[in-house]
Amino acid sequence: MRILISGASGFLGGNLVERLRGHGHEVTKLVRRPARSDDEATWQPAQGQIDPHIVAAADTVINLSGANVGGKRWTAQYKSELRSSRVDTTGTLARAIRKLPEADRPRTLLQASAVGWYGDTGDTPATEETPAGTTFLADLCRVWEAAARPAEDAGTRVVLLRTGLTLDSLLKPLLPLFKLGGGAKLGGGKQWMPWISLPDWLGAADFLLEREDVSGPVNIVGREQITNARFTKALAAAVHRPALLSVPGPALHVVMGELAGESLRSTRVVPAVLERTGFRWAYPTIDGAMRAAVGQEPAASR
Repeated sequence: MRILISGASGFLGGNLVERLRGHGHEVTKLVRRPARSDDEATWQPAQGQIDPHIVAAADTVINLSGANVGGKRWTAQYKSELRSSRVDTTGTLARAIRKLPEADRPRTLLQASAVGWYGDTGDTPATEETPAGTTFLADLCRVWEAAARPAEDAGTRVVLLRTGLTLDSLLKPLLPLFKLGGGAKLGGGKQWMPWISLPDWLGAADFLLEREDVSGPVNIVGREQITNARFTKALAAAVHRPALLSVPGPALHVVMGELAGESLRSTRVVPAVLERTGFRWAYPTIDGAMRAAVGQEPAASR
């Protein structure tokens, strides 16, 4: 399969490119600088510019572009960057697909999104049919997904990857603290916390690439629904250290600003589409995923 991917320099994108090539797919990476090799193609999404021939040559387009939500404090300027980095890239690709003759359009667009779509759901489970919430991230996801609509209107199968917190990325800043015994739950720890292991995210993307009967939003989260307290306990157990502390909400706001509110919100996301279509998780529970993520046992191969 010929695959065109944006966001290949990111954590998920880089791992996905390696997996796809390992499975024999031909992958071209979209870059904003001059291309340095035959497997790269230059585009300028901020200006809405992309060579239509590059898009027409692909069987599938995968769009994972977007500035890191947790990368900086949410100033007005960074909020604008979070929005433009998603909407500009998605819109550029979707409009390019729509403009192509029907015979030349990619069959599939795998489009990144996030469980932030749901906002704060409390203890109420959220499936793919749950409407968008009212938070900043919910609104960001709403316009992000809407930007892909031109491709859907043109007849391309669009799959919206509503991804949870990726365990391997999440652990990077936390692991040193937990290994020193400084692990702590956030606030009361009762808030639901949607998560996904890297092997299962990659497996789900591969699964959805092939399942031509699946379109629309898909919750890419672990099968076990966990609270922040459960997450904290699993990580502490994996590194064999206690985690008896908690970080009060006001302290989080001092350190993180508005982003702290997202850490304290409760979003109980259910992977209804993946379950219904027969996806099999390598790590159906947080404990096994956590042990693999911290290197206590070999990571599952998919």
